[in-house]
Amino acid sequence: MPASDLPATLNSDTHTKQLPVVEGQLDNSFAEIDWQAPWLSHITQLSHISSTIECLSRSSSQRDDLNGLDNVKSLNKHDINASDINTPDTIAKVLKTAMAQQADHLQQPLPHTKPAHDHKFQTLQFVSQNALPEGEAYEQFIGTTGNIPTRDNLHDLFNGSIWLTFPKTKAVLNYYHTLEIEKQGISERRGRVRDTITVFDENGAVLVTSDASIGDALVSFDWQASLVKPRAKWDNPAQPDASAQAAVYIFGHALLEQLVSPRKPLCAHSIVIHVAQEFFTLPLAERMNCLDSKVAEYMDTLLSNDDVKPRQLAPLPILGVPHFWSANKAADFYEDSYVFRSGRRKKNKN
Repeated sequence: MPASDLPATLNSDTHTKQLPVVEGQLDNSFAEIDWQAPWLSHITQLSHISSTIECLSRSSSQRDDLNGLDNVKSLNKHDINASDINTPDTIAKVLKTAMAQQADHLQQPLPHTKPAHDHKFQTLQFVSQNALPEGEAYEQFIGTTGNIPTRDNLHDLFNGSIWLTFPKTKAVLNYYHTLEIEKQGISERRGRVRDTITVFDENGAVLVTSDASIGDALVSFDWQASLVKPRAKWDNPAQPDASAQAAVYIFGHALLEQLVSPRKPLCAHSIVIHVAQEFFTLPLAERMNCLDSKVAEYMDTLLSNDDVKPRQLAPLPILGVPHFWSANKAADFYEDSYVFRSGRRKKNKN
């Protein structure tokens, strides 16, 4: 079934069966997530994650109305079982289930690391934060074991969601983190490579376009030519259009966390990926698989450059993306010079 044929709450999933809902314990911050927000529409296994998190973040009184496991149907080998309920590491279990469901549907092995030096490929999986040995770097631990330490908070929920959606790209970023740690060790100064990784990993966005002028305008801080005048060319996540020529997909998990409470000044650090027009005719799941490969290749090239620096990522006021925020339908939304600044690039458009 094409993604465009699925209900809105399912249209970024490749796995369409009804997944079980399991009672558990999460704080109220998770209840603030608007799972219908357009910037979340590309997340892999969105329906499973959203329905499970919504159940787990219900108030205590709502939980009391549930009948425990009596309402849970069709538990399978990958589902959270009774022994997991009301225990820590709930987010790790939710994400682990989602990753396994995805692999089952695609009939593919679980994603893996990109090994640095003489290390072997490691299958990726979500584990408790307690699995991270004291004193070991988070990134290096992932690179050598494949285990992604995960806490029960919004930040790690969105981090895991991006691992599900962009596994190849996240593995590339982890690879370069590992290389730099092995060369320089851990210190307060990360260096330009790790700084660039961190900025993109936490706050990145990907502009995908088949119209080069839109990408050029964005890099040049020309908001009118990138976001306003070509508005009709921008894809609407709620109503995907095969004739669209531009879309933005958020990569940064800290940015997704901030967007739980949207504010106009929020600014992403973006890259531009050029695609053929046919990209926009693909179902969303196929788009994201294709895009993950392209972004992984882009970041591999960028981070292997000795001159890499965070300034090579183009600022993008994220609520200015067409169809992301209702207020940006008005042209004067973009006249706010505090948010839509004139920019700093004149010569370098890397």
